[in-house]
Order: sequence, then C-alpha cells, then structure tokens
Amino acid sequence: MDLLLITALRAWFTRPGAQLPTWYRAHSDPVVGPALRLLHADPAHPWTLPALAAKAGVSRAHLARRFNALAGQPPMTYLRQHRLALAADLLREPDTTLAVVADRVGFANAFAFSNAFKKEHGISPSEYRTRETRTEI
Repeated sequence: MDLLLITALRAWFTRPGAQLPTWYRAHSDPVVGPALRLLHADPAHPWTLPALAAKAGVSRAHLARRFNALAGQPPMTYLRQHRLALAADLLREPDTTLAVVADRVGFANAFAFSNAFKKEHGISPSEYRTRETRTEI
C-alpha cells in the first residue's frame, strides 16, 4: 500500500506543469529536508535554531530564510505546531497524563504544554480530550 501511494504521488508531482506542494518541496530541499527529518525524528529534543542549523550543516540565518521560504513559517514555529499535533494525537489515549504528553512532545512541563495547547486550539488539553472522546463513541 505504501509503495502504491508513493508511486502515485511521484507520478502526480512529475506530470508536466505540476505545482509541487509546499511540504513536498520543503522535504526534498537539501537544506530544509535534513532539518525537517531531524525535527520529526526527535520532536521532544530541546531544539534551538542554532543547534538545528549546526546539525543540518548550515548557518542559522540560511536555515531560517530557506525554511521560512519553503515551509511558510520559521523552524521553531513549525516545531511547536508539530509538537502540538503529536500531543493532540496522544490526548486521545485516555490513560496518558498531561505530564506524560508534555514530556513525550518536548514541553518543559504540563503547565507549559497546557498554555501552548490552549493558545493554539482555543481549549485546554482536558477539554480537547473530552471532546475527542465523545466524538469517537
């Protein structure tokens, strides 16, 4: 199934006149691609722009410019949103505490995670969990 999906996407993206999606261009870029792979491989790591740039083998300014141009947002904004998306998935597991979720996705503590989640989603993680649990039933 994976191979079929990859083949279909490649065929779609390589057709004449095709506009490549932003995410596809970003992942295949020689500067942004490695940075994205690092962020996805270890989202809980305490990433900073200098550390990410060093691991990707480029300057901070170059990574920031290129990342923003291809991904449409700065690297640390992308990381925060990625962490919160992962957290939203983890919140669907009823026995997982907020502290565990915060730790798994890279927030310093449950309070910092809860504040960031509420700012992004407009509701607390607990409210989100309750809503998601109700809609799954």
